[in-house]
Amino acid sequence: MSKVLVAVVTYNSAAELPRLIDSLPDGMSDVDQWRLVVADNASSDGSADLVRELAPTATVIETGANLGYAAAINACAELAEPDEALFVLNADVRLHRGCARALLDGCADGTTGVAVPVVCRPDGSAEPTLRRRPTASRAIAEALLGARAGQFGERLDLTPQQRNRIVDADWANGAVLLVPARVRRLIGPWQADLFLYSEEVDYCRRVIDAGWKVRQFPAAKATHRGGEAATSPALWAQVTTNKVVHIARWESSRDAVLVWAVLLLAQLIRLPLGRGTHQRALTELWRGRAALVKGVPTNPAAPQDFRARVRVSGAIGGRV
Repeated sequence: MSKVLVAVVTYNSAAELPRLIDSLPDGMSDVDQWRLVVADNASSDGSADLVRELAPTATVIETGANLGYAAAINACAELAEPDEALFVLNADVRLHRGCARALLDGCADGTTGVAVPVVCRPDGSAEPTLRRRPTASRAIAEALLGARAGQFGERLDLTPQQRNRIVDADWANGAVLLVPARVRRLIGPWQADLFLYSEEVDYCRRVIDAGWKVRQFPAAKATHRGGEAATSPALWAQVTTNKVVHIARWESSRDAVLVWAVLLLAQLIRLPLGRGTHQRALTELWRGRAALVKGVPTNPAAPQDFRARVRVSGAIGGRV
């Protein structure tokens, strides 16, 4: 019997939630048992109440603060039963019919630790969600060349033919991914101190180190709006600074210093473009250097006492 806990993280997501919730019956079709658990990071737009209205059987966790993506995923996962797979979704994701079933089937042989669908943008174009392992050389290539880094960067740009095949990657975008129950139990919680961005990189690396695969299955499909990081100065700064943190934790302090310097230069040379994203990232890289190169995030993270503020409501043991 297939059992899935659908974990959705919301933060001022009221505009996105109706489309996501509408897509769940089709996306979860042919799954024996599934339930929706939503962790709301102190939204000010009524996201939590909207979930209760649109999905009365859902469990709603109000975390009491903007804890970030990883901490909210962990709050959902703490409610999972031992045999429940964890299906992590951004609020701006729309599942296509049979998506979850295809991912579960892909995990059936026990070799897959993280299963992801083929993802497209709302206009139907392909969204590149698969990545190679982050290294200093790849981070430098992408900082200087951007999307033109090609095989020298992290991003796996698949041809239309490759998108119709099963593909292994080192990590995948965290907007939509499924973790089998056994993997979830053995790998443990996500790194909550990362707040936002690089948390899925860290999780996937732990999964691969434990002997499983991160794998995309073409029979599973989803649509993801995304795109906020490229236009939001605060989000772009988190993307950039957490790259240094990841290299410091997984590679070496020497590599972290090198990546920090190149990322700083990359923001500096793009300042004439007049984008606030590069100015904000430059400022946070410069101010946070001492911490970042030691692997310490400079962005907000879940406070130690956040569990005391959490409120859970709804059908905690409910099934859809």
